[in-house]
Amino acid sequence: MKLIITILSLFSISFASVADEYLLTLAKQAKSENPKFSGFDTKRGESVFTSKHIGKKGKEISCTSCHGNDLNKVSKNYFTTKEIEPLSPKANPKRFSDIKTIEKWIRRNFNDVYNREGTTLEKGDVVTYIINK
Repeated sequence: MKLIITILSLFSISFASVADEYLLTLAKQAKSENPKFSGFDTKRGESVFTSKHIGKKGKEISCTSCHGNDLNKVSKNYFTTKEIEPLSPKANPKRFSDIKTIEKWIRRNFNDVYNREGTTLEKGDVVTYIINK
C-alpha cells in the first residue's frame, strides 16, 4: 500500500512541476504584456473553458463539448466521437507531463473553439482551472 501511495505521489509531483513550470513561463509573459498582471484565476479559466463560440466547422462549441463537464471522466470528441482520456491530471497522470504537448494542445484547442490562438492570460487561466479540477 505504501508503494502505491509513493508512486501516486511521484506522479503528482511530476505533473505539478511541469504545469507549474509552464504557468511560471506564462506568468512572466503575462507580466511583460501587462505590468498590472496579478496572477491566473480559476474562475476566469472556468469561464473560458465553458463559454460557447462558433468554432471549428462553424458549429457552436466550448471546451466542454469535447472534454465534458467532469474533467475526471473519459469524454468524446464532438466532431469525431473519438474517446478522450480524462483531462484532469488528478485522474490522468499523463496530462501536463510535457510542456511541448501542453502548448500543442492548448494552441490546437483554442483554434478549434475560438478560431484563434488563446492569449497568454487565457492559457494560464485555463491551465489553472484544469489542474484544480
